[in-house]
Amino acid sequence: MTDVSVQQWGEVGGRGPVDLWVLQSAQVRVEVLSLGAILRSVCCRGREGHMEDVVLGFDHLEGYLSDQRYLGATVGRVANRIARGRFVVEGKEYRLDINNGPNALHGGLRGFNKGETLTAEYQARSTKTTPINLTNHSYFNLAGQAAADIYDHQVSISAQSYLPVDDSSIPTGEIRRVKGTPFDLTTPVLIGPRLKEVPGPGFDHNFCLSFPGDSWTERDATRVCHPASGRVLEVSTSQPGVQFYTANFLDGLTGKGGVRYRKHSSFCLETQNWPDAVNQAPFPSCLLCPGEDYHHVTRFTFTTV
Repeated sequence: MTDVSVQQWGEVGGRGPVDLWVLQSAQVRVEVLSLGAILRSVCCRGREGHMEDVVLGFDHLEGYLSDQRYLGATVGRVANRIARGRFVVEGKEYRLDINNGPNALHGGLRGFNKGETLTAEYQARSTKTTPINLTNHSYFNLAGQAAADIYDHQVSISAQSYLPVDDSSIPTGEIRRVKGTPFDLTTPVLIGPRLKEVPGPGFDHNFCLSFPGDSWTERDATRVCHPASGRVLEVSTSQPGVQFYTANFLDGLTGKGGVRYRKHSSFCLETQNWPDAVNQAPFPSCLLCPGEDYHHVTRFTFTTV
């Protein structure tokens, strides 16, 4: 049985009130803001039954309004990066706001910001052909949102391939097998030691869950376990990819309870289409045409071991 309640949490000038929706079951308590469908909090039980908030966020609405790290946000219209902030659709070039080095990230400057399973279902239609790629950008730490890092977490991702990136984090176009590389997460690995093997500041890469031509279906994507508390997060999705990100660029942002969120203090599992697909023809198409329905499902399941 899941109880649902709502209360006003604040107000945005010129845009009206912001509500806080609370979904409560015996195992999980979830808070979602009506502002951009932000996932503000997920409290779940550990092995000993202790409830802990495992999602990074802010105590007040102002934090989310000024946030540039997408904490808990539902991002779009196109999640992840578009190279050089431009693309061509039906012969017309579109230019976007540049907000991540030379690229457009998570929709540019103004994007869209049951039981033990939280289901996110995305649906959209369009009157014109448009790229679309929606995801949730919650930062998780299964030890609790105040924990210093995720080095003691174990991760596995059900992907045989990943997308290498260039210096600006745009996929190079190569689809590379994970076997024999630090990106082989097909069996559980401890995040801390593995981060030392990954080029650059950490993981920020798309793992390929399916390929062009594959049928639409929900697939098991990832599993993260925090052995000390016994908390487990499993993610399944209909999306063709998942971006595994280890909070490489958090730099002391002040969050809930005055906690300072720093590098590698959390992880994101951004289920989505492959990044920059609008500019890379071999990737799964991210175009939504008039008369078509965009529909994807992602499920976050919280358990213990």
